Amino acid sequence: MGIYRERILPHLVDKACGSAELARWRERVTEGLSGTVVEIGFGSGLNVPVYPPEVTEVFAVEPALVARRLAEERVAASHARIVHVGLDGQSLPLGDQSCDGALATFTLCTIPDPAVALAELRRVLRPGGRFHFLEHGLAPDARVATWQRRIEPVQRRVADGCHLTRDPVALVADAGFVVERHESRYASGPKPWTWMTEGFALAPT
Repeated sequence: MGIYRERILPHLVDKACGSAELARWRERVTEGLSGTVVEIGFGSGLNVPVYPPEVTEVFAVEPALVARRLAEERVAASHARIVHVGLDGQSLPLGDQSCDGALATFTLCTIPDPAVALAELRRVLRPGGRFHFLEHGLAPDARVATWQRRIEPVQRRVADGCHLTRDPVALVADAGFVVERHESRYASGPKPWTWMTEGFALAPT
């Protein structure tokens, strides 16, 4: 699984998550971010083209070196300064209250312990800082959810630990963030993989 995970999967994720439809979701989820932003699960930089002009600096956290190489052209074209600062969203090499905002897209589904990662984001966000998230997760339809539970063990093996049954809004709220807005609906494609939630929350003051 080492070669697959490190060299092949980043290319597959770049293609699968780089559709025009998902680009529109990404554009919506980044609206309102400004200043210094930490992005966990930076991947191949698919969010870079839609960073708002108000974003001046991005601390990128991404474990896959191939994904970072795939991001190079997007990073070079960015108006914001982008610095790779770490490999693990569960342990951020950033100071307390050092960021104005945070961003995660298709990351809370895969990260081994999302509660730890969200606690780290709370630590590095200033009080009232914005956390924007775009995730797939557990569908509200019983039949779809049943299939998600059946498929999830295989999904986790072939997609580097990606879960189909996590509830991103509950994860964010349980971590102590104040969820200000969220929208959920199916995107195009097979329903077990396409129940999408986009929103933002505030770090407690």
